[in-house]
Amino acid sequence: MNTDLEMTVNGFKTILKAEPYENLRDLLRKSGYTSVKKGCDVGGCGACTVLANDKPVYSCCVLAAWADGKTIVTLEGLAKDGKLDPIQRTFMEKGAAQCGFCTPGFIMVSKYVVEHKPNATEAEVRKALGGNLCRCTGYVKIVEAVMAAKEQGLK
Repeated sequence: MNTDLEMTVNGFKTILKAEPYENLRDLLRKSGYTSVKKGCDVGGCGACTVLANDKPVYSCCVLAAWADGKTIVTLEGLAKDGKLDPIQRTFMEKGAAQCGFCTPGFIMVSKYVVEHKPNATEAEVRKALGGNLCRCTGYVKIVEAVMAAKEQGLK
């Protein structure tokens, strides 16, 4: 039996139909938010990270029903009026994406760090990104992108 869940996704109030056992990641993906990647299914890779009420959440680890009444932001919700969000832009400028599979999750955590921890040191940025895994890079470019966004005061 499907349940109607009311939430705001990427700035739009919506009602999504979820199965009782469905996790948030699967609900978002079937609703067209394909930046929310299916990686490990246990919160170990960060590929499914979204912002829920402005905090990073592994969407594979919470039931969709948990998001009822919440505000969810996916990568699709960052660009405005056809312009990349500043954190997306710094990822591009610094070459922080290789294959791109993990990039949405990294960008969502980075967005949180830039907005909520503007004085974070490089070590603190690395720690914040620690729950996201990338098989293609050594993380150097990713950290450089976040530090550049912070230094430019981008939000």
